[in-house]
Amino acid sequence: MNVKHTLVTTIALLAVFAHTAFAAPEKQAEVSIKFYDKTVYYPGDSETNPVYVYITVSNKSDSSYRFKIADDKMFSMDFIAFNVKKAQLESTQALIRKRTTNQTVYYREVTLEPGEEYSFRENLKDYLEIKEPSIYYIEMRFYPELYRNKDNNITSNRLSLEVRPSPKAAASTSLPVETESAVLLQPEDISPDKVVEQTIIARQKSLWDQFFLYMNLEEILKRDPARSRKYNTISADERADMLRAFKADLMLNRMDKDIVAIPNKFEIENTSYSQTEGTVKVLEWFKNDTYLERKRYTYYVRMRNGIWEIYDYTVDNLGTE
Repeated sequence: MNVKHTLVTTIALLAVFAHTAFAAPEKQAEVSIKFYDKTVYYPGDSETNPVYVYITVSNKSDSSYRFKIADDKMFSMDFIAFNVKKAQLESTQALIRKRTTNQTVYYREVTLEPGEEYSFRENLKDYLEIKEPSIYYIEMRFYPELYRNKDNNITSNRLSLEVRPSPKAAASTSLPVETESAVLLQPEDISPDKVVEQTIIARQKSLWDQFFLYMNLEEILKRDPARSRKYNTISADERADMLRAFKADLMLNRMDKDIVAIPNKFEIENTSYSQTEGTVKVLEWFKNDTYLERKRYTYYVRMRNGIWEIYDYTVDNLGTE
């Protein structure tokens, strides 16, 4: 009788222990996600316009927390995303192939002491097919015992992801400003890619006031070391005269010809920015007799008084077509 009672008690204790062990990850650990170097996102493949997410696993308990992490993180986590119509995004074919193919999954065990964190970065587009512009709501599921035990998971916080339509020069037929108006043009609080897009279109249309609207002429002038030295040693009135002369020379295509060159077409390739600094990479094609020259312009932008301005640029020649 005593033996039986002891056996039942032991089984009950084991059952309680098993339940506790299974639930421990959610009680012990927290997983949080945020965008890594947040930028402007477009539909497309993962290489040309990635959506990097920074993932952090934190030990919120008073004891050590252990989990497994796969070398290929696709066996340690999932992203779940819904659009505004509550339709769930599909997994990428690469993710599906990996999980349906027999293979060895290499992993290591990580131990976090109380208060410690483990962080890594992943490209959301490696996990989900993002084919359409929309607002998406993103969560992550972390598998402490890898994907094979996916019922044991920890769900992260939710992020809101805005995916914009792919920028095309042909789609930009007009600028949101008056071309024949006596009203002084005022720059607007628009994103870095829109600043660059409007500047290029203004140049294509020979709208000089709009072309200079988002350009920090002083910084563009000072790109040349000789001009910069002179500018820094003269009076305020002389600087104003020097800027006016520089602007006139640009309009007459007498200096800094790359910035005033007129592309036959263009395509914004990539945009990245922080709160105060950013870069916009643009592929631009220039017609030259019977062929097109292709170049990559990198425009450097900076936030000043709540407005993004172009203050520098570089040009890479990519050959002809």
